[in-house]
Amino acid sequence: VSNAGVGMAGPLECQSLAAMQSLMDTNFFGLVRLVKEVLPDMKRRRGGHIVVISSIMGLQGIVFNDIYSASKFAVEGFCESLVVQALRFNVAISLVEPGPVMTEFETKLYEEAERADYSRTDPETAEIFTKLYLRNSRDVFTSLGQTPEDIAEVT
Repeated sequence: VSNAGVGMAGPLECQSLAAMQSLMDTNFFGLVRLVKEVLPDMKRRRGGHIVVISSIMGLQGIVFNDIYSASKFAVEGFCESLVVQALRFNVAISLVEPGPVMTEFETKLYEEAERADYSRTDPETAEIFTKLYLRNSRDVFTSLGQTPEDIAEVT
């Protein structure tokens, strides 16, 4: 089961390239490293099941989540491409892509976003992000968010 991930939200011009690369290293290359370790043995045994917990943002990008969404799209493409080969060896790959999930992950992400410096973007974008996106995202998570237990039950 692969469940590691980090988030990033905010105007693109406020994100450092180093932070973007770190996110991709965890969200995408972390999964690739895991699969490279377990897949050869599963293929030899002609059986196994890899479960990847990703995000709905691997299917649909969401404003101000550019890099996070890109990492989840990469996970989607990786799993879709690998599944055909894996099936030949009786190895299943399940990709779980939940919507909003109420966890500390989201809480910390929003707390960081509220303290961040938005001086590297224009005032209009900064205001849209802080006054509209952050405020409304919290409401969406509060009203529509699933619990980790909901995801575990479905998975």
